[in-house]
Amino acid sequence: MISLHDVRFEYPHGGFSLDVPDLTVASGTRTAAIGPSGSGKTTLLNLISGIERPGSGEVRTAGVRVDRLSPAARRSFRSTTVGFVFQEFLLLEYLDVLDNILYPYRLHPELRLDASARSRARGLASDLGLASLLDRRPSELSQGERQRIAIARALVTEPALILADEPTGNLDPATKQQALDLLFEQCEARSTTLLMVTHDHGLLDQFAQVVDVDALGPAKA
Repeated sequence: MISLHDVRFEYPHGGFSLDVPDLTVASGTRTAAIGPSGSGKTTLLNLISGIERPGSGEVRTAGVRVDRLSPAARRSFRSTTVGFVFQEFLLLEYLDVLDNILYPYRLHPELRLDASARSRARGLASDLGLASLLDRRPSELSQGERQRIAIARALVTEPALILADEPTGNLDPATKQQALDLLFEQCEARSTTLLMVTHDHGLLDQFAQVVDVDALGPAKA
């Protein structure tokens, strides 16, 4: 699913660089990315998804050389292939729960907001315990409920890959494990590959693979 080879990334004005000599993540697996703040964990996710392009090297995601794609093609690739779960959730307050889950369909014409998509969104909401909250706004909900919306939104387009950036960082221990279990369950049901950034080393035994970003190559801030 993910293969990086001889990748070098550096911000234009310096101050940060990331080298990834080799990194491989198999399809259908769950992998944790760890490392101290500033080590490049979010940058790694951005390279894999095509948000950022490396200065050199090869980034292949879901069989596609994303480093060779144009900006428009990279946006299209992300919309159809990658689901994001953000640390801060990034829900839209003016949309209710159902429309927040369906929001990816507003971003790209290749994603058709039809009866099948709406049914899938409602099914995910039910699986994640949100069925009774579909007409509520994010500000009316708990942290755990908002996290579950973010998970449903990432999964609704049936992406091949989920990239999750500290998705449990804002949650208390009980809610953290509940959200993680739900994410695992949904990915396994759909054979979706999961790459999750975390600072919580207590979670690592739940992943098949652990990538220490700090050990991949020079990274500095």
